[in-house]
Amino acid sequence: MTDRPLRLAVFLLCLVPFSWLLYGATSGSLGADPAETIMHVSGEWSLRFIVLTLLVSPLRQWSGWRWVFRLRRMLGLYAFFYACVHLACFGHFYVGWTLAVLLEELRERPYITAGFGAWLLMLPLAITSTRAMQRRLGRNWVRLHRAVYIAAMLACCHLLWQARSDIGEALAYTLVIGVLLGWRLRRYLPRQRTGMSRYS
Repeated sequence: MTDRPLRLAVFLLCLVPFSWLLYGATSGSLGADPAETIMHVSGEWSLRFIVLTLLVSPLRQWSGWRWVFRLRRMLGLYAFFYACVHLACFGHFYVGWTLAVLLEELRERPYITAGFGAWLLMLPLAITSTRAMQRRLGRNWVRLHRAVYIAAMLACCHLLWQARSDIGEALAYTLVIGVLLGWRLRRYLPRQRTGMSRYS
């Protein structure tokens, strides 16, 4: 499969959850609480796409599949897209686009603060995801996009803190992201030590 058909196929697959939500919202098949369903599904898919984005680099190293790297930006943008759907649903159905209510929710509910913090970190990553911005920022682009790990951890906190009795799913995401972060640190720290030794 050439690059363009592959990217198109992945692009359309990534739209399936949103299409299902859109169909459910227009047909009235999202259950007794459609807002809750949209919130849950969009938030979960945002976290899934974060995991997939973080998985690209180790998967390319382990498998030698270079083509997966070309999908990373798309997966990251879809993570942000579903996070925006999640946030928009919260703003519309639970806050009513009222700043005072939003500030009160952020102050009283730590899991909302964590989720909003994750979205704020993802915002500059989405804005600077283009190749032009990558060339303009140079090495700073890499440093900036490491914030995805902090966003991922905040998203896990968001999920853990709002879970009541069943935290198995939240712990599974946290474990996977922890493993991916550990893989990144294992690659990053030796480089730092090598760089420091050159100047010692």
